[in-house]
Amino acid sequence: MSDSTGERRIPIRRRSWLRRWRLRRRITRSQTTTVTGPELPVRFEKGEPGSLPGVDVRELRTQPGKPGEVRVTCLDYSAEQVEAQEITDIDAFVAVHRPSWSAVRWINVDGLTDLHVVRALAIKYDLHPLAVEDVLHLPQRPKVEAYDESSEHQARLFIIVRMLQLVEDRLESEQVSIFLGHKTVLTFQEQPGGDVWDPVRARLQARGSRLRQNDASFLAHSLVDAIVDQCFPILEHYGDRLEELEDLILEHPSRAMINAVHSLKRDLLLLRRALWPMREVLNSMYREPHECMSDTTRTYLRDVYDHTVQIIDIIETYREMATTLAETYMTAVSTRMNEIMKVLTIIGTIFIPLTFLAGVWGMNFGDAMPEVRHAVSLYPWIYPIGFWGLCFATAGALYWWFRRHGWL
Repeated sequence: MSDSTGERRIPIRRRSWLRRWRLRRRITRSQTTTVTGPELPVRFEKGEPGSLPGVDVRELRTQPGKPGEVRVTCLDYSAEQVEAQEITDIDAFVAVHRPSWSAVRWINVDGLTDLHVVRALAIKYDLHPLAVEDVLHLPQRPKVEAYDESSEHQARLFIIVRMLQLVEDRLESEQVSIFLGHKTVLTFQEQPGGDVWDPVRARLQARGSRLRQNDASFLAHSLVDAIVDQCFPILEHYGDRLEELEDLILEHPSRAMINAVHSLKRDLLLLRRALWPMREVLNSMYREPHECMSDTTRTYLRDVYDHTVQIIDIIETYREMATTLAETYMTAVSTRMNEIMKVLTIIGTIFIPLTFLAGVWGMNFGDAMPEVRHAVSLYPWIYPIGFWGLCFATAGALYWWFRRHGWL
């Protein structure tokens, strides 16, 4: 969504009691349910301190792995034709060259548990050992590394980004490694499963799309742009939660609410850690020329950079709002406690003279007070009317006094 100035804006949904009830129910359920995270993939063992940097692809033979749990897809396309296939035999795939009509080839590896797949692709496309090490040693900070043709390996632009998704109202961060060549794009995803690139695949299937008219660098730009744009609906989700939490804290502050605020602050911190380095990555890709990056793509990268800056500004605003919510909760709890203490103090103040009257009238020396015995014998209504009337009159006078001075 954008306005007349071209800036993206996050729509604010209308608040309703139903959405607040759902949020309160979700917060309560999160306090009583134990959530177990996904099984972590097999990690490549790091070398000893002082060992040679980088990963020799021959070492991948001896590392543990889980063959069959990695999904490899290949998509070849040109302006006139597109072909997608799923790779089941990686050795047979790398032994065959791409079709002659293919202008760009995109190979996506979904998961890093099968190190044989990584080894085969690293050998086939002559990936730099330092880049292979960053792919396998997780997690890595988002960055971009340029490898020129003058080195021992083929010219590549190596990009690491963080892909963020909301899965059952939980924020998940996944490392995505992108190798950009002259006509090939390789992507390695940390976890098997869904990604945010379905719109890109749909554009590749559309004949005459701008994506099919450009080179491999434009595909890499589209993949990074999809990852960045995915942050806008995530921020919209957290913006709604901030508004709902604000209403709930002002109406019914509870410990579950402050726990939800702290959980939201942790998610916003994760967003910031993933998006803050992206600004440097995109700025470097835009400003530093590389033989694998076309001038057309660099022009479009400037727009992605602007989106990243806007997302970071929104994240910082939401973090301040979350901090303010925590302070609002403490203020609301303190105000509620003060109100309770004020009511209890007023009740105690009203009952002090009533207790005095009850003590005087309840003393057991009526026989020693002839006037009392005589008054009760002549006027039997003196106790129900005199005593209780005096008590109610005293309490009413104190209540009127408190209301007049604005204490109630």
